[in-house]
Amino acid sequence: MAASLQVAMASLVPPSTSSPIGRRGRGRTVAGGGGGGGGGGVRCSAIGSKGSSSKLPLPPINPKDPFLSKLASVAAASPESLLDRPVSSDTPPYLDLFESPQLMATPAQVERSVSYNEHRPRRPPPDLPSLLLHGRIVYIGMPLVPAVTELVVAELMYLQWMDPKEPIYLYINSTGTTRDDGETVGMETEGFAIYDALMQLKNEIHTVAVGAAIGHACLLLASGSKGKRFMMPHAKAMIQQPRVPSSGLMPASDVLIRAKEVITNRDTLVKLLAKHTGNSIETVATVMRRPYYMDATKAQEFGAIDKILWRGQEKIMADAAPPEQWDKNAGIKVVD
Repeated sequence: MAASLQVAMASLVPPSTSSPIGRRGRGRTVAGGGGGGGGGGVRCSAIGSKGSSSKLPLPPINPKDPFLSKLASVAAASPESLLDRPVSSDTPPYLDLFESPQLMATPAQVERSVSYNEHRPRRPPPDLPSLLLHGRIVYIGMPLVPAVTELVVAELMYLQWMDPKEPIYLYINSTGTTRDDGETVGMETEGFAIYDALMQLKNEIHTVAVGAAIGHACLLLASGSKGKRFMMPHAKAMIQQPRVPSSGLMPASDVLIRAKEVITNRDTLVKLLAKHTGNSIETVATVMRRPYYMDATKAQEFGAIDKILWRGQEKIMADAAPPEQWDKNAGIKVVD
């Protein structure tokens, strides 16, 4: 197939004007075409050449191959579009023949062969982050370790470059810079790096807590655009003080330096949470003395989110009667 494709491509490309064959062969047909020739200004082409006595047969083309089928149809209809191609083009060769080429991966299309349960994918399946990225969704489903921070920041920068006006959806299910048992797995700067990237974006940020938003993950949840911070009904949020990483056999002076850095990170975290939740610094510092867990309702009261994503909640709340109507229906008279 590769050899036949090379023969077909060779017949489509015009001869170079710098070679002796290109200067002397303008009045000839391709080898195998007989002794007759066209005019002096006609290029050598076996496709669509009206003056040639015989045409070079095209190699067999797989009808299920969309690119080769499109290329063959264009070559048969208007060969000049392939022969008179510009020298410098902004698109890859022949890709501009398609009206809307798909540059991103799509789910694998599988064709079933004759044998039982044998599949041949036409294209490689995409990875899950690429599919979510196509929907402008960034998903944080792990603790904030350096590899997660690198991927999330890169995705945020890419989505802003693609369209600085469309919103970005940040789904959060993370225990922050610690594991669920409280052991530190990442530096506090990992959470601050994602936070700073969010603050630099021009896009509107929609944050959604789908499982747990603990520590710095809760800060990312609260740092979304006002009115666009959501939480699932059974998700949990928790804020706590940063923890000192394992000191091991460090000297006492080094342990003291690390402890001072943790205190600095704690004060920064308190200030940022107070800024995005609307509470005072003293209030946030007080509740952060010990781990402070919040369900969806408590997180909304604390100011970490704006709305609980409960399907049908809007209709139920709209149908609910106000307290005054309840009192009136119950026969209760309100005394001023």
